[in-house]
Amino acid sequence: MLKYAAADRNKQPILKELLNYIKDGSFVLEIASGTGQHVVYFASNMPKVIFQPTECEENLLKSIKSYIEHNNLTNVQEPLFLDVVSDPRVWLEGKLKPNSVDYIINSNMFHIAPFQCTEGLFRGCETYLKKDGLLFTYGPYAYDGVISPQSNVNFNESLKRSNPLWGLRDVYRQLVPIASKHHLQLLTVHKLPANNDLIVWKKN
Repeated sequence: MLKYAAADRNKQPILKELLNYIKDGSFVLEIASGTGQHVVYFASNMPKVIFQPTECEENLLKSIKSYIEHNNLTNVQEPLFLDVVSDPRVWLEGKLKPNSVDYIINSNMFHIAPFQCTEGLFRGCETYLKKDGLLFTYGPYAYDGVISPQSNVNFNESLKRSNPLWGLRDVYRQLVPIASKHHLQLLTVHKLPANNDLIVWKKN
């Protein structure tokens, strides 16, 4: 099992907010599940909710599976490959029906992936979320051209040095327009520790 210290630090604050939205009996698709630390923590605290983790890297899919088995969870389905930039109609080999997902969770992807991944996520949400379904995105963001505090400015600069296609996305200048194009609206922003935010989007 792979382990990221940051995932352990932020899983509780994220869960605290998710519990205000996610209802028992619902189905949650997690896109870019990473190591699996988040999904098993969320599932352990929401035993009446079904979770479907996904990833695009084989080593991460193996890690997710190990976490599920280690925690003996029956409400987390087998992790599946998902390339977020692919046509949503081929996601999960067609196992999902359009407009069938109650909630979608995506953490720490926007800033460490090309913007086409962000576009792919919103495109997939348009396809699979139910009407009034919610998308939760977590990570650091810019707002109207401003990044704060200085630690996030430094982080953004380091990301761009690593890959010019990476970097903090601007909520109002980049994300809201692309979300609107795919029939999602910004519902609210929750300020969380370590200068990260949980943003809630609603499908119209």
